[in-house]
Amino acid sequence: MFNNTVNFIRKTFKEPEKFIALHEPLFVGNEREYVLDAIDSTYVSSVGKYVDRFEQMMCDFTGSKYAVATVNGTAALHMSLLLADVKRNDLVITQPLSFIATCNAISYIGANPIFIDIDRTTLSLNPYQLLDFLQHKTEQRSGNCIHIESGKRIKACVPMHTFGHVGDVEKMVEICGNYNIVLVEDAAESIGSKYKGKHSGTFGLLGAFSFNGNKTITCGGGGAIITNSEQLRKLGKHLTTQAKVPHPWDFVHDSIGYNYRLPNLNAALACAQMERLDEFVNAKRRLADEYAAYFKTSPIRFFSEPQNSFSNYWLNAVLLDDKVERDSFLKYMNDRSIMTRPTWALMNTLAMFRNDICEDIPDAEWISDRLVNIPSSVILN
Repeated sequence: MFNNTVNFIRKTFKEPEKFIALHEPLFVGNEREYVLDAIDSTYVSSVGKYVDRFEQMMCDFTGSKYAVATVNGTAALHMSLLLADVKRNDLVITQPLSFIATCNAISYIGANPIFIDIDRTTLSLNPYQLLDFLQHKTEQRSGNCIHIESGKRIKACVPMHTFGHVGDVEKMVEICGNYNIVLVEDAAESIGSKYKGKHSGTFGLLGAFSFNGNKTITCGGGGAIITNSEQLRKLGKHLTTQAKVPHPWDFVHDSIGYNYRLPNLNAALACAQMERLDEFVNAKRRLADEYAAYFKTSPIRFFSEPQNSFSNYWLNAVLLDDKVERDSFLKYMNDRSIMTRPTWALMNTLAMFRNDICEDIPDAEWISDRLVNIPSSVILN
């Protein structure tokens, strides 16, 4: 059974013998030209025309009014939570099935996560589990949502669009609005993904994206915040540039700031990649269709985009029968130089977050025992 999958993947990626990575970057456009132009301009740090252009391209592509480029996706998420007014000792609702950056960003502020289960059909936060938690374990005090047992404020909710799949984010926005909770989208993996025709990251107050080397498009590192609030855009721009007050020569800083700006050199690469984004997403969706057709006749199940979602299929995923079979599949594929990976360890199982509030999470545990990511690089015809 597994050998047929090896043969299919090797045939699909046209690599009969060589190592096949999980996700490799692809540079087939103006990357070299733009990077060399940035070098020639001498504007290689946090100021330059490519930073401005990249931010505008993010707005044009996502339909957001404003964008702030950042040095990486984790910085984008950290800054988004700060802009959402999350404070030390606040609580932030998120999901246990996520990359560590989600919880790290919460922790940087001195806040703590609350883990709510995912929906196994979307891999994103389950809005009905969210509602049940808020109905039974919180109350409203002076316009704030308070967790009754701890007495702490729940300020934000951070769903993640896992592997590029967007869950029922509209329902999450509605629920959070009714409970005075700010919704911040962890859209790190979902550039090019939509829900009901609307781009990910544009539903909440803010959306945070990543352009790490293994993402659908990359600029080496890189991240971005999008928002429709001009006030938050201005504040985000200010705080990510060390909160420096503009002046011809004096160094004056009016608050704690962060060195989070994206260098122009990286932005040049990002602009070239953005130019090919539609092409890359279409190629990744074709690959997903090929996987779906292949696994249709296999006992291994392919994970397809959720209802109402248009996914970039950043990382394709399959579901095995149980953890034993999952591990057998992982070993078989990796022993044959085909890179496959399980999901991340659930956040609530890590030492740093083991004592944080965690509701029952049967779907996250079910997925964790069964899901494997398979090679997902862009293949251009």
